[in-house]
Amino acid sequence: MRALPPTARACVLCAVLAAAWCVLPALTDPGTPWTAVALLAAVYAGCELLARRSPGSGSFFAVLIAAALLLPPAAAALTAVPGALLGPAEHPPYGVRRLWHAAQLALAVRAAAEVPALLGGPGRTPDFPYALLPALATALVLCLALTALDGAVRATAERLPARTSGGALLRSLAPHTVHGLAALMMAVLWRSPYGPPASLFVLLPMYISSWVFAQYHRERAAHRATIRALVQAVDIKDQYTRGHSERVGQASAMIAGELGMAGDRLEALRFAGILHDVGKLGVPTRLLRKDGPLTPDERRVIELHPEYGHEMVRGIGFLGEARAAILHHHERLDGSGYPYGLSGRQIPEFARVVAIADAFDAMTSTRSYRRARPVDAALRELLRCAGTQFDPLMVQAFVRALARHGWRPAVTADEPDTCPSGPHPAEPATAQAGSAQSSPAQTGPAQSGAAHPGTAQAGSAQSSPAQTGPAHPGTPQSGQAHPGTPRPGPAQSGPVPSARATAAAPRPPADLEHPA
Repeated sequence: MRALPPTARACVLCAVLAAAWCVLPALTDPGTPWTAVALLAAVYAGCELLARRSPGSGSFFAVLIAAALLLPPAAAALTAVPGALLGPAEHPPYGVRRLWHAAQLALAVRAAAEVPALLGGPGRTPDFPYALLPALATALVLCLALTALDGAVRATAERLPARTSGGALLRSLAPHTVHGLAALMMAVLWRSPYGPPASLFVLLPMYISSWVFAQYHRERAAHRATIRALVQAVDIKDQYTRGHSERVGQASAMIAGELGMAGDRLEALRFAGILHDVGKLGVPTRLLRKDGPLTPDERRVIELHPEYGHEMVRGIGFLGEARAAILHHHERLDGSGYPYGLSGRQIPEFARVVAIADAFDAMTSTRSYRRARPVDAALRELLRCAGTQFDPLMVQAFVRALARHGWRPAVTADEPDTCPSGPHPAEPATAQAGSAQSSPAQTGPAQSGAAHPGTAQAGSAQSSPAQTGPAHPGTPQSGQAHPGTPRPGPAQSGPVPSARATAAAPRPPADLEHPA
């Protein structure tokens, strides 16, 4: 108790005194139906002890609402006390938490039990349909009282603003409504010729649903743990892109929301963004961290990482469509991507979303070897590449999502784009995202999240010999599109001339590759 702030201690003390005042009439009234009170209190305590052994399952408020419908207000409040005091507390101070929970439930049930007397409960109204109103109203009052008391103690103990209780209220309305209907069935059966034992059968389907709900939460927790483990393994192997996977997952979810996806499909797309580079685990570390240019054989090995990733997650059923995104997130709309050179609508929808999110984060994230680009510059690059590399509708959806929700990357390069506008058609509009330096010499296909810095896409028709990419932090450039092409030095500020780079051809998309 001493660990709590003085205002929180005062709040708990006032709640305990008020709860004692609420249940005192039941202790002094000779007409209290002790048999019903004891039975309902024992059932609620047993349900609470059983349910709280399964994380994710909720309280059996149906028993308390049934008590509010069947018993006098003070007696109904008393039924909640034993279960709250005997139930486990999750965090210290355990005694104070149990005492607060008992007082909170006693006050809420006492307030809810006043409703049937005003509207007529099943014991007072013989017609069953008319009992729906008092049952639902009782559940609503219980929900409001619990939310208000919970908000009060959080505001005093954790200094949380009172408005945070609004979201909890909205989340609690539907479950409390279901509990109210179950409580009505319990109350009707309680007063039926079958008696109280028959009413307890209502709790069986509620316990089964609670158990299923708890299993669902355990399964989701296992899914998240699996994703976390894979992402941590990738981050350890390729430490220069740490945090990239989570940001790609966030951006993918933003695009999905604008496209109208929801529920499990949106969650699967977020998983696709998080795991898009899991295939790096199959690539030799020496290639991911190689300082010099890649040989053609090394480049082919690294470009296998989407297939490696797909093989790794193929047996994880809950990923669903995310597996196709892991395999195809390097495909391009014009068919020049890899590994299979798919084009247009042949590319799975999830893969088209992840490609945009991957490219955007690669351009806007700050790393130890180069500065991030501003968000507006990254969006211009995505819009420029829409139709050839990226799906235009999804790019527009991402633009709308950013306008609505914003994005806060650690941008250190807020200056305007400094790429010269000279006669070098192969020069990109913005610096490479994920390259070792933001030199205008960095060119190549706009494939985001490529297997290795500076590698050209398999089958790309627009990869330039001047294409370069990131090396290890501190090195000027790590790769070239074609072996033997001179590599620009750290101070070089222009593109490397080559036969193809100087040809009169349309400027290809900027190389959005990030390391490996």
